[in-house]
Amino acid sequence: MAKSPNWTREELILAFNLYLKLPFGQMHKGNRQVIELAHLLGRRTPDSVAMRLTNFASVDPYHQQRGVKGMSGGYNQVKPIWDEFIHNQEELVFESERILAHFRGKTIEETHPEITFDLKGLKGETKTRLVKTRVNQSVFRQMILKTYQSRCAISGIDLPELLVAGHIVPWADDERNRLNPENGICLSSLYDRAYEKELICIDTDYKLLLSRQLKEHTSKNYYGDIFGRYEGKEITLPRQYRPHKDFLQVRLERFIR
Repeated sequence: MAKSPNWTREELILAFNLYLKLPFGQMHKGNRQVIELAHLLGRRTPDSVAMRLTNFASVDPYHQQRGVKGMSGGYNQVKPIWDEFIHNQEELVFESERILAHFRGKTIEETHPEITFDLKGLKGETKTRLVKTRVNQSVFRQMILKTYQSRCAISGIDLPELLVAGHIVPWADDERNRLNPENGICLSSLYDRAYEKELICIDTDYKLLLSRQLKEHTSKNYYGDIFGRYEGKEITLPRQYRPHKDFLQVRLERFIR
């Protein structure tokens, strides 16, 4: 039997792109998205794609702590891609989406139709920067929804249409951690907006705090059901990539000042 050719950088980046979006338990050869990527690559089987996903898990510090291991040859192939991601998350994530669009025979705007509204009237470098930002935010949302099993960490709402990948330290404030899953929380649109406006906060014990401004509305019918019932309670935490306490502390200091 002929030996399969070595994976190219583009193929490895596409496997990494899928790794970011799939829960660990779904990285198997029978998964629809694994089969789709194998078909897209053409010369790879679903089994080989699943193996590469496991290789990426073996270089991920979270899974290393769990004892996940991959074949040494595969480890050595994927480690440079992982290191590139750690040192330049935004560039690699965007490149992975650009390559994915190319393999599908589409433009990146066609694979992310949700961003086209923001691009009206824009040209040149301004348009390029916004495309990159919106595409990376879209991937971040997929990463966070995967991590939280598509459930709001406060209310448990599980309708993806209503869920947002909320940043703990805002996107504009920390370039290095814009795509760090430990800097994200899955929230419904309502709680994300309340978090953004500092009406609520999450402390370093993962408990929900309510602002003085919000408590001025305790007599309102909605207060108890939507906010009061969750005060002081721990949010639902994911199995992996829990919100980093350093990020929570930064947000908490802004909330209490």
